[in-house]
Amino acid sequence: MRKLFLFFLLGCLTATAQDNSSYTEDEFLRGSITPEREWWDLTYYHLDIDVNPDEKYISGSNTIRFKVLEENEVMQIDLQPPLKIEKVEYQNSELTFKKKGSNAHMVLFENPPKKGSIAEVTVQYSGRPKEAIRAPWDGGFSWKKDGNGNHFVATSCQGLGASVWWPNKDHMYDEVDSMMISVTFPKNLMNVSNGRLRKVEETDSTKTTHWYVDNPINNYGVNVNIGDYVHFSEKYQGEQGELDLDYWVLRENLEKAKEQFKQAPMTIAAFEHWFGPYPFYEDSFKLVEVPYLGMEHQSSVTYGNKYQNGYLGTDLSGTGWGLKFDFIIIHEAGHEWFANNITYKDIADMWVHEGFTAYSENLYLDYHFGTEAAEDYVIGTRKNIQNDRPIIGRYNLNRRGSGDMYYKGANILHTLRQLVEDDEKWRSILRDMNKTFYHQTVTTQQIENFLSKKTEKDLSAFFEQYLRTTMIPTLEYEFDGKKIKYRYVDVVEDFDMPVRVFVDEKEHWLFPNKNSEWKTEKLKGDALTIDRNFYIETNEI
Repeated sequence: MRKLFLFFLLGCLTATAQDNSSYTEDEFLRGSITPEREWWDLTYYHLDIDVNPDEKYISGSNTIRFKVLEENEVMQIDLQPPLKIEKVEYQNSELTFKKKGSNAHMVLFENPPKKGSIAEVTVQYSGRPKEAIRAPWDGGFSWKKDGNGNHFVATSCQGLGASVWWPNKDHMYDEVDSMMISVTFPKNLMNVSNGRLRKVEETDSTKTTHWYVDNPINNYGVNVNIGDYVHFSEKYQGEQGELDLDYWVLRENLEKAKEQFKQAPMTIAAFEHWFGPYPFYEDSFKLVEVPYLGMEHQSSVTYGNKYQNGYLGTDLSGTGWGLKFDFIIIHEAGHEWFANNITYKDIADMWVHEGFTAYSENLYLDYHFGTEAAEDYVIGTRKNIQNDRPIIGRYNLNRRGSGDMYYKGANILHTLRQLVEDDEKWRSILRDMNKTFYHQTVTTQQIENFLSKKTEKDLSAFFEQYLRTTMIPTLEYEFDGKKIKYRYVDVVEDFDMPVRVFVDEKEHWLFPNKNSEWKTEKLKGDALTIDRNFYIETNEI
């Protein structure tokens, strides 16, 4: 009777949360820190699975170790169909569980673990996981073949959620402290996952790899990559000593990779300069070839850009500078700092990953090719901005904001660099951010407050304008060679961002009034130019 009551209560609570017709039960259960999640803190996973590429079938278990923050009788474990949980074990006994919505499984403890204790459950599961149709945007398993007819298998799951292929606490706010990933697969192949390879076991027909992750990792950063891989490596002398750079590529692409991956140490050099030490020295840095474009899997960055510069050979900026680097190597490696080190708590704040990492492309160019090249590139990417909807998504429902989080995000940060007026200070702010939020999950508000504090500027209206509206600030002005009259339009309340102009090539700063009020000041000269580095529109009247 007690079990039935608890499950009835769970059903009532979920139904109440679903009364708002603007979202679904599944969105609520996936995107919220539910009571069945918040009482336990992840400490360790051991994911142990058998992958059968011939049948596109997986089976195995995930052992979940956790600290009890508050006593509770119900635990939420997530796993997406068509995969099925077979049983959940705790202290050598099977626990009862009930599916809620499409993906959530509510596990009932007869004798709940005590507050402050460390406990663990093991979840057995199996099935044919969702096959990715257009990875990595549509996640799941990619079951492909290489040029020699060998199986070529990989996982990807950002947004959709890691529960598309393994059972876990599928919410970004709680990262596991460490993890073992054991994968069994056909003997003629190799699996590469996150962290460092601890052991390989073989039978007559199979091979099992055991990869250990020594740092906190988000769920979607966990990956399996199976193929006819060959391995080469090098050592990089970084800010925290020797960093292992390991490369796993298809046998047929070894020579191409040895040339193209020369950009990997160049990337680490640029980003350690701008952002601080690589965040996962203990786990190494890897590039792993996969049958899709690429993804920022932590310490196991996946690569599928076909060994060419640009984004599949194209320049997203239209300036030529985008062909000076391999987009996937630079962009996905940049995520080691912004996504894997600093991680959003809610996908609504995904700009913290993508805005800063799109901006890292610009900083890579700045480090290796100079500031003017970097400016050309980031300004060139403005043509990709749609301003279709705000960058910030909807909280607690696993809903991200506009795709403008990439290049509008990059241009927001580029504009902020201009307001700082000191590149060394700006660099110190970016480095301090990675130190302050080291291995943490964050909200956009934390990042906004941090930047306001470190720049010593009230950036509340600045971020309100650029992150939460689709309006581009428009500077209206009238210049007659003796004075200038100007104001902003299409702005939020209190938006008064200064802007740099050049009069006869001499620098001058304008400080507009708030709330679109006109301002007039003396300004003598023949030619007026608005600095292109500010993401604004202009209208000379």
